[in-house]
Amino acid sequence: MLKSIPRVGSCRICQRTLKICSKRSKSSVAAPLVQQVEDVKRPKDIKLEDIRNIGISAHIDSGKTTVTERLLYYTGRIDSIHEVKGKDGVGAKMDSMELERQRGITIKSAATYFTWGKHAVNVIDTPGHVDFTIEVERSLRVLDGAILVLCGVAGVQSQTMTVNRQMKRYNVPAVAFINKLDRMNANPERVSAMLQQRLLHNTGFITYPIGIEKKLSGVVNVLDDYAIYFDGENGELLRFEEIPKDLREKTKDLKSQLVESLTNVDDEIAEIYLNEKTPTDHQIREAIRRCCVKRTFTPILCGSALKNIGVQPLLDSACEFLPNPSEVENYAYDNSKKEAQEEKVQPVRIKMNPERTKDNDMVALAFKLEANRFGQLTYFRLYQGSLTKGDMFVNTRSGKRIRVNNLARMHSNEMEQVDQVFAGDIFTIPGLDCVSGDTFVSSAQMVDVSMENIFVPKPVVSMSITVKNQKQVDNFSKAINRFQKEDPTFVCHRDAESGETIASGMGELHLDIYAQRMEREYGCPVTLGQPMVKFRETIQERVPFDYLHKKQSGGHGQYGRIQGYYEPLAGDSFLEVEFVDQVKGAAISKNFMKGIERGFRDACEEGSFTGSKITGIRMVLVDGMEHPVDSGEKAFYNCSFLCMKQFYDISDRQVIEPIMTVEVSCPYEFSSQVQGSIVVRGGDISNVEGSSDTSYIEAEVPLSNMFGYISELRSLTEGKGDFTMEYKCYRPVGADTEERLIQEWDEAGRVYKKKFHTD
Repeated sequence: MLKSIPRVGSCRICQRTLKICSKRSKSSVAAPLVQQVEDVKRPKDIKLEDIRNIGISAHIDSGKTTVTERLLYYTGRIDSIHEVKGKDGVGAKMDSMELERQRGITIKSAATYFTWGKHAVNVIDTPGHVDFTIEVERSLRVLDGAILVLCGVAGVQSQTMTVNRQMKRYNVPAVAFINKLDRMNANPERVSAMLQQRLLHNTGFITYPIGIEKKLSGVVNVLDDYAIYFDGENGELLRFEEIPKDLREKTKDLKSQLVESLTNVDDEIAEIYLNEKTPTDHQIREAIRRCCVKRTFTPILCGSALKNIGVQPLLDSACEFLPNPSEVENYAYDNSKKEAQEEKVQPVRIKMNPERTKDNDMVALAFKLEANRFGQLTYFRLYQGSLTKGDMFVNTRSGKRIRVNNLARMHSNEMEQVDQVFAGDIFTIPGLDCVSGDTFVSSAQMVDVSMENIFVPKPVVSMSITVKNQKQVDNFSKAINRFQKEDPTFVCHRDAESGETIASGMGELHLDIYAQRMEREYGCPVTLGQPMVKFRETIQERVPFDYLHKKQSGGHGQYGRIQGYYEPLAGDSFLEVEFVDQVKGAAISKNFMKGIERGFRDACEEGSFTGSKITGIRMVLVDGMEHPVDSGEKAFYNCSFLCMKQFYDISDRQVIEPIMTVEVSCPYEFSSQVQGSIVVRGGDISNVEGSSDTSYIEAEVPLSNMFGYISELRSLTEGKGDFTMEYKCYRPVGADTEERLIQEWDEAGRVYKKKFHTD
């Protein structure tokens, strides 16, 4: 039997020092919000190759925050473990909002950092609910790697697929952790198969559970052929023993499968395999790292964070296999190389140099904003150079020079001050006025540089929002302005026709959370009205146009003629509006093109069919005519605006609506009733999986039919059912819905909100 190791000792998983515990405070007094850090290494003391910037991402309720809580405990950043729901009145460290602790979900991403052996690790815990997907987007934008947490029972779920697409968008490699293997019907091999089939990952087990469900007791290290048990009150004592007899053959098979998976994506292992040789453990590890960094292989680890099993090997693998900042290609755009008049010419990409030296000009990206008692708190990722307290830097968007008076790193909601940060670091600056996505540089020679921006999904649900007490209107305005600045997927505007304030977001929960925050943080209770679905209008075929706008009744008149065609956009472009200038020669002055495009886009703001926005349409301008005196930008604006209104009315129009991917989990005995409820709501069931205990039903349902579904589902399943949904695409509405929308538009008097210029 191998000897148990203490909380600070040598780990045989990767032959490195496990710093499981640093200084333990004997005081029960809570730490201050701002403190100077003395017990963790300074950024300047860390080598670039030893830095890891990691995100924790998964479907809702897969255990992300529970995993992060264990990571913080085993690395000595917290003194005790608290659970997500906050039943003890404390709650998980990374869920600092009271709403998060009450609901047991993560609402906003939270950053922290710790040291593990020689590595310095920045970690961002992200929400799992699709309504808060912007938090995942901007976190993955600045991270170098991720831990993809999967439920050992449910496996790959709807938000898992969304997170996978986000990782692919930002080229972020991942290590997978199959969690909750202590639960009934847990099956790691089924989850691995789902990773391969649904997400097209090339996978292999690094650790495998010893026992399953209630019998889960430890994990097998597949690479090094030994068992790991997690003793102590919180699994902090690692005990290494021989692999149980009933798992020895299984471990050999898993290692063979691991090598076979690597041969498909790594030339070195493939050559060894073809020569009928056996690769060494060191060669396998090197291959895993190479392929993981290139996103051609995903290592899988197993355990149960709640039962304190398998988390330390996960952290070892994340440090060993995920890339450091120097292995990730990050680019900025040099906008000075872009021709001023040709907006569609792509600017030159500049590769960032992450070497931790003062010789490089500083380049940083502001990727997240939040408000606290210090004012606006801005989160940054430093891509090049270094930044010291007292330095000056420039916002390349506004051109404003700013002095850095404070630098800090975040530990959840605690701000820990530092004097200097280097390339590869994630840090914050309080009291800085900027917007999410701004690029900051230290040199005047780089003011035209901008980092690649963050993808922002479009809101899909709108609700009216009104203040209960008119005396709180000022606080309401402050709250709206702050939340819109922090979250670009939360949008508010005043409807010109109804006079109501309309809030748009990613879902009902998204808007409900902000309504509760207005009351809690600003003392401003609000009422949310019936949700409004963003229906859209579009055309189904090409419509040629030839339109003359002529107003010559004395004095300076208006004259403009345009010719071309409107056509529907194909594929996933239902939400786009495009303008294409194909005019040859000097038939229309280029100075008037902006007016023509603006008139077309403004006309698309409201369709004549149901009053919804017109999308999925392209205007192609091929010819026209202008007058030497009466033509101008206003004249061509009006010409384009009226042309669109006239020719759209005679086109073959249709109404489209958002379709959601819905995933329902419920006890098996209620599966038939649940499927029936989805069909009644106009849903198309695409997949049904599960076991004798739980069913998982996937369907595509119109968003307009999903409001209030949670109440029906709970009623059908005796309170045991749950569902998640995310936006998938826009599709044509049914005949009944289209007829209802047309009738409502007729009853409203078909009053256009947008008027064209008459002067």
